[in-house]
Amino acid sequence: MFRELTRINKKITLNEAIAVLQKETRGVLSVNGDDGYPYGMPMNHYYHSEDGCIYFHCGKGGHRMDAIRSSDKVSFCVYDAGYRVDDDWALNVKSVIVFGRIEVIDDMAQIIPITTALSHKFTLDDAYIRQEIESYAKSTLLLKLTPEHICGKLVKES
Repeated sequence: MFRELTRINKKITLNEAIAVLQKETRGVLSVNGDDGYPYGMPMNHYYHSEDGCIYFHCGKGGHRMDAIRSSDKVSFCVYDAGYRVDDDWALNVKSVIVFGRIEVIDDMAQIIPITTALSHKFTLDDAYIRQEIESYAKSTLLLKLTPEHICGKLVKES
């Protein structure tokens, strides 16, 4: 159902792809938007190694939520900062694309631990995180992306 990479020699392992998802803090979530146009937006994410799902937090309304309510099929793209070899100008970048289904989670028992884990990617200040969750959790939704296909590659930009 999902296409293989055209340049299979650039493919990274599933474990390498998951490592990118775990380490990086941001990616682009793409949904099926209005009038058949794709709609992509930058999102902070948390890869949950226990269930293999990717979580996002967001508000309860807007274009993104309208699109998700119309179609649960999404893609999510993440790439790392890259590296250079031996002062070569070209950057080597690992990128990952996840295809899957997304669902809305509005259960506080799930929202609080996941948003706490997501927040720990940015700060270890637990008092700040608790304050933010107490202030905003009730107006926050959690999105759960269940992957159907994960593919990553390493590309030298030259």
